[in-house]
Amino acid sequence: MSDSEDNVTVPQTKKTRVSTLQTEGSFHTEGSGDDVDETSSWSSNVDDASRSETPNQPGSGKKAGRGRRKFKNCKLQYKLTNYLKEDHGQPIFGIQFNNNTKDGDPLNFASVGSNRVTVYECQKEGKIKLLQAYVDADPEENFYTCAWTYEDTSGQPILAVAGLRGIIRIISPITMQCVKHFIGHGNAINELKFHPRDPNILMSVSKDHALRLWNIKTDICVAMLGGVDGHRDEVLSADFNIDGSKIVSCGMDHSLKIWRLDQPKVREAIENSYKFNVNKENRPFKTVTDNFPYFSTRDIHRNYVDCVRWFGNFILSKSCENSIVCWKPGTLSQTDNTVDKDKVTVLHRFDYRDCDIWYMRFSMDYWQKVLALGNQVGRIFVWDLDVEDPQLTRCTTLVHQKCATAIRQTHMNRDGSIILAVCDDATIWRWDRIK
Repeated sequence: MSDSEDNVTVPQTKKTRVSTLQTEGSFHTEGSGDDVDETSSWSSNVDDASRSETPNQPGSGKKAGRGRRKFKNCKLQYKLTNYLKEDHGQPIFGIQFNNNTKDGDPLNFASVGSNRVTVYECQKEGKIKLLQAYVDADPEENFYTCAWTYEDTSGQPILAVAGLRGIIRIISPITMQCVKHFIGHGNAINELKFHPRDPNILMSVSKDHALRLWNIKTDICVAMLGGVDGHRDEVLSADFNIDGSKIVSCGMDHSLKIWRLDQPKVREAIENSYKFNVNKENRPFKTVTDNFPYFSTRDIHRNYVDCVRWFGNFILSKSCENSIVCWKPGTLSQTDNTVDKDKVTVLHRFDYRDCDIWYMRFSMDYWQKVLALGNQVGRIFVWDLDVEDPQLTRCTTLVHQKCATAIRQTHMNRDGSIILAVCDDATIWRWDRIK
């Protein structure tokens, strides 16, 4: 279901007050997240809307990974070049670069927090320019996530946003208005992702325990993933693999599940969604349902799993346990067709500290050479993944004295030369690579 909603989302280009300060900043290089000075902060000083409640877990305050090998020289070094604060004063939960651009095009990104969506441009010498902002008509709306795509005919950018109300809004930065909205989920939407090969296919994951696939060009809900063997609690994150044939999802039920999109019924549903004309058909489109994931495990984490990403054929996932785990289904030698669905192989753990609240999301650059995660006391851990042996992975910790609240999400531009981070105090931080 969709329609034009000029009266729902109001573009603002001048009324939004954003305070900015350009600074030299500082960086701090360390062997692992365990080497930073003693800091304890086991909960965030924000209200319930910030999603910082942490389930009780044994040993949540322990120092994981002590005694690991330390690296004093890491080739990844960044400098803080700018930070700003949005005037709504509420936590910013999501930030995304528009990486669907060509060399030489402006480097734009969007942030979402409260009932506000704001679009900026990253300029040279650390500058950040405010382009436009959108305010939802409902003051109770709280946006959690956003995702960029483009029109397949004109190439114009499109921004999808969603959050507390469970409504997906499609915004055109060119026309400066909300052009469509989709309603289907029964509760809040925690993450949006576009298909890596089809710019019209959007995935959403929700508090209603389900994932959905949408065709935003034809306004069709293509598929629903969940049910009998699906998630038993809130779905917090999901990701497409590199060719879009599989989805990995995770949630509050401590589980990780892999769904196949290359099965005939899903492929046919996507193809049929392009042929279906809502105005000419007497019956609604028959949305495909998949109740049975290809693979499911609860052996990786013992708490909420709030972020997951494909890393080639491997998977990176994190919980409230101060560790990002690199793993794969089955044994190391097994392929997709021969996976033992009762086994998992853990390859490596990226340890850090002071990040045991949930809904804290990491990111990688497009080439998957850099990994970045913020913690609840304002530090960013950056790992160099461009190594032959995972045991030699090196970590840089980015620290600034004025950044002291929970970093909800990081995101990088295409080559990883710029890291953006958003915090609970409505601030956005820009770090530029200097080495």
